[in-house]
Amino acid sequence: MKFEGRVWIFEDDDINTDLIFPGKYTYEPLKSEEMAKYAMEDYNPDFAKQVKKGDIIVAGKNFGCGSSREQAVTCLKYAGVSAIVAKSYARLFYRNAINSAIPAIKCPEAAETVFQKKPMKISIDLAQGKIFVEGQEFFFLPLDKQAILIFEAGGLVEYTKNRLIREGG
Repeated sequence: MKFEGRVWIFEDDDINTDLIFPGKYTYEPLKSEEMAKYAMEDYNPDFAKQVKKGDIIVAGKNFGCGSSREQAVTCLKYAGVSAIVAKSYARLFYRNAINSAIPAIKCPEAAETVFQKKPMKISIDLAQGKIFVEGQEFFFLPLDKQAILIFEAGGLVEYTKNRLIREGG
């Protein structure tokens, strides 16, 4: 799986789930597509209006800290974000990203280079564990086979449905 996209740079550390998906909408019965309208609203009010399908977020340390709400990942996915590269992630956000089929790639060196160079686009090769930033190549631990299967299915729910059908369950 390969991705190339326009870059959104969020250099701050500890961007929490309330900044990614505002807490005031948490208990509203919103469909995933509606959640996208509020993506990053409290961090960058223009993000949801300007993000395009295939865009990539590059962030600092502990991205997605705070609550375990899945809405933080869901709103980014349905806003069009294809991948996130960060120096590090909150554990629950990372797991929710895999479950929702959004690559959450930990690569502090690539993130720091993006912060310094401010490129317009970057490329990611999930299978090879590589990120390309203006002629530089960075390596990250490739996702395991199970995570790739979840991504190819479109998320954990779809993966599980397909597996149950294959196994006659």
